[in-house]
Amino acid sequence: MSKQQAPEVAGFGKRLARLRKSVGFTQQDLATRIGVSRRVIAYYEGETKHPPTQMLPRLAHVLNVSVEALLQGDGADVLEDIGMSATVDEATFYPATADGNNAVAREIYREDDIRIIQGDARHALQAVPDATFQCCITSPPYWGLRDYGIEGQIGAENDVNDYIANLVLIFREVKRTLRDDGTLWLNIGDSYTSGDRRWRAPDKKNAGRAMSYRPPTPKGLKPKDIIGVPWRLALALQKDGWYLRSDIVWNKPNCQPESVKDRPTRAHEYLFLMSKTESYYYNFEAIREPSVGGKKPKNRRTVWNINTNGFHGAHFAVFPPELVRICLLAASKIGSMVLDPFLGSGTVGLVCREYGRECCGIELNPEYVKLAMDRIARVGCLLSLYSDANSH
Repeated sequence: MSKQQAPEVAGFGKRLARLRKSVGFTQQDLATRIGVSRRVIAYYEGETKHPPTQMLPRLAHVLNVSVEALLQGDGADVLEDIGMSATVDEATFYPATADGNNAVAREIYREDDIRIIQGDARHALQAVPDATFQCCITSPPYWGLRDYGIEGQIGAENDVNDYIANLVLIFREVKRTLRDDGTLWLNIGDSYTSGDRRWRAPDKKNAGRAMSYRPPTPKGLKPKDIIGVPWRLALALQKDGWYLRSDIVWNKPNCQPESVKDRPTRAHEYLFLMSKTESYYYNFEAIREPSVGGKKPKNRRTVWNINTNGFHGAHFAVFPPELVRICLLAASKIGSMVLDPFLGSGTVGLVCREYGRECCGIELNPEYVKLAMDRIARVGCLLSLYSDANSH
């Protein structure tokens, strides 16, 4: 819940500071115990009207008081407004799995505009209320192309149909958490059958391509067939109730070369625009593109020429900020809440910060969570994201 949405509670910041000092904690002590940065604690101690609703149970637990004590006289009204009870604990936000493991998802970073949840999106989204997000901008792991080394990872299924089914379930939850006028911007890449080769050697140009496993050739396909994953997924989501509104070709002028001699080098991926309902928010004026000859800008076309981007320490599938920017401006307003259930290195969060949106990102891989947190911690609200080499 954003600061603008939170119920007002007079004197909350002073009360939080007093309770923290009474147990002998510094701001950093308290921040460490609840898994946020010290800046978050400093912010809420200076903020006297809007409590951090998502963190209230953990604050109360660490400070050894009830949630009502934190909220004092206004507690009952506030708890009702945000759908909580005075006895709520972390299990309310992060439900346990069938085996009792409540570490499936946990919030490990929260600033005023960015929230990062480490865990499996299939479980983490279940704790999100309906109609929370204005849009979702994301790029799931591609099927059979990378081994992230994480148990239960999306993309490592032995059967492409299981991969599609898993993503359909995740995006069904995404649809539930979107506002009725919300949209999904889904980037997904394709791949070729492996010819039943069950491993792939390291690539000198891209060490991340090495894999200790490769899925078998899908039933009905032949060696060297292109699998058609993007359209298989798009049509499955359409069947599940999504409105399939546009197929956008992301053309990569600086694509990686390929050694193949019997087909063209692949230089594009798909980006699908989908909506929850027939009528949805779409700001076409915010993403107009230049006309030939410098005339009046024209409506954005469906081929976007955007270079791939990277940074030191990044994993191999960094979302280009320019690609995110166009989606964000078309799909949201300043102050909107944006979801990325496959946060990766955090590009969606960074672009949201620059353009005044809030972001909730979910990421399973702890190494990528660290990358995202490091990028976010090292940059301010003004980011130099774009290259002159990009043509829009």
